Amino acid sequence: MTAIPVRPFGRALCAMITPFTPAGDLDLEAARTHASDLVAGGCDGLVLSGTTGESPTTTDEEKTALLRAVREAVGDGVPLLAGVGSADTRHTVRLAREAEAAGADGLLVVTPYYSRPPQAAVEAHFVRVAEATGIPLMLYDIPGRTGTRIEPGTLLRLAEHPRIVAVKDCSYDLLGATAVMARAPLAYYSGCEELNLPLYAVGGAGYVSTVANVVPRRMRAVLDAFDAGDTARAARLNGLLVHLVEAMMSAGLPGTVTAKALLDAGPVREPLQPAGREATAGLRRVYEELLAATD
Repeated sequence: MTAIPVRPFGRALCAMITPFTPAGDLDLEAARTHASDLVAGGCDGLVLSGTTGESPTTTDEEKTALLRAVREAVGDGVPLLAGVGSADTRHTVRLAREAEAAGADGLLVVTPYYSRPPQAAVEAHFVRVAEATGIPLMLYDIPGRTGTRIEPGTLLRLAEHPRIVAVKDCSYDLLGATAVMARAPLAYYSGCEELNLPLYAVGGAGYVSTVANVVPRRMRAVLDAFDAGDTARAARLNGLLVHLVEAMMSAGLPGTVTAKALLDAGPVREPLQPAGREATAGLRRVYEELLAATD
């Protein structure tokens, strides 16, 4: 059995929203402020231009500008991962090189979506990206969105590449994740808040969280309690977060929409639509109940 892998990007990572102005343009000043607040709130690292960051509707130039602005705000000591995934390997490689040049510490690379490539093609895609830069990769396994799983056998082969070091896991396969961790030095980060604590408890490295945009300290507190050996407290804190996680991630609206509604962080880009007044009021109510229960 391999040793539990190190945490190459820390434990508590936020999948950061991308703020826009009321006119729908990139709001770099708001991004700097939000990134600084997240780090002050306990985030070890930030993932930029992921799905939560509305990567499908931001331009390559906006992605680079966002990365440079956030790096300026948080300094060199905070790991920044750039989402560079697309359905096109050549485009992904170009984004990866641009992110490295702009100061990214790592790359979040999602499985090519829609075309549903076979596993050999998925493996080749990730290797091409890994060979294109000198910085490490976190593979993003989210078959519910991409239509294609990164199968455990594929992950084991990819783990042999020196720059493929981590997985953001949204496979909802705890058995499969545990089996891979037992056999390969891949750092597993939960990408589904409801599985943050279970995955961490069996050797996961931490999480990449959308909900952390809103409650970074409370998300981190669960892992802190577990690391301190107080598993009962970890479970209790995790339980208190459940209603907010459900409201933000499982109530019919994308996490990007719900996070921006709670943060008043500007509009979302079409085809997404903002949360309506009733939905926002419901989110606010659950959020305030969590604050009251944990303050």
